[in-house]
Amino acid sequence: MKQKIDKRIPRRPELIRATFLALKKLGGSGKNEEIVDQIISDLKIPNQVADIPHKGNPNKTELSYQADWARTYLRIYGAIVNSARSVWSICPSFTKEEDIDGKVVNDFVVKHNLANKNKDKRERNEGFEYPEESQPWKEKLAAILQNMDPYGFERLSQRVLRECGFTQVEVTKKSGDGGIDGTGKLRINGIFSFNVAFQCKRYKGLVGASEVRDFRGSLTTDIEKGVMITTGTFSKAAKDEASNPGKQQIDLIDGEEFISKIAEYGIGVKEIKSYEVDEDYFKNI
Repeated sequence: MKQKIDKRIPRRPELIRATFLALKKLGGSGKNEEIVDQIISDLKIPNQVADIPHKGNPNKTELSYQADWARTYLRIYGAIVNSARSVWSICPSFTKEEDIDGKVVNDFVVKHNLANKNKDKRERNEGFEYPEESQPWKEKLAAILQNMDPYGFERLSQRVLRECGFTQVEVTKKSGDGGIDGTGKLRINGIFSFNVAFQCKRYKGLVGASEVRDFRGSLTTDIEKGVMITTGTFSKAAKDEASNPGKQQIDLIDGEEFISKIAEYGIGVKEIKSYEVDEDYFKNI
C-alpha cells in the first residue's frame, strides 16, 4: 500500500521546478544537500516540516526523499545530469532556460514510465520504482552500517577519511574522551594542514543541534577543525548550528554522503554492470 505523504511537503511538480531553480541559483550545479537547502530557503519551508522523517527510512527526511525523486525526474527528462561524485548539473540544452514547468516534466516521466512498463523488471526498479539516491543497495548498506560494531564503524570512518585526504588518522580507544572519536590532519594542496577531530556515531534518525554543540564543546584549543559523521541525517537546526558564523565551524557528513564516499572509493562495495537486451533487434535482423 502506498504511503501517504505529509500534506505540508511540496508536491512533486513543485519540487521539480524548485530543484531546477535551485541549481540555477547555485550556478548551474550542486550537491544533494546544497540543492535541498536552497529549496528550503526558496520555498520558505519551516524546520519542523524539513525535518519530517521518511516513513520508509528514518535516517532520511521526507523532503530529502521527495527531492531525490524530483532530481530523478529531471534527469529522465534530460534537463540535469549527475556525476560520479554526486554533483548534479544542468544539461547544456537547458542552461539558457530561466524556468521549467514541473507539471510538464512530471507528465513526461509518467508517460515514459508507462511506455517502458513491459521492460525487464530490474530495469524498471532501477529507473522508476526508486529515486536516484535511494536504490536498494544503498538501503541495504545503510542497515549494515547502522548495526555495525561501534569500534568497527570508527575504523571504517578512519578509512573513509584517509581516502578523502586525511593523514595521521587515529581512533581514540579510551572511553570518556569528551565526544572525540579520533583525530587526524587534513593537508590542502600539499601546503596547508589542519588538526582535525572527528566524531562518528551510528545514529538512527535525526541528529539535533544539541549533539553538534556538545561535540564543539569537546574540542580542545589545538583542534582547528571538527568533523561529525553519522549514519542518520542532520536536522535543519543542527546544520545551522554547525555553520554558525560566530562559532567554530563543524563539518557534517550524513549517512547519504558517507555511503556516497564508500561507493566512490570502492570500500566494501563493487559496481555491477548490466545490459539491456533489444529483443526487436534479434527478431528483425
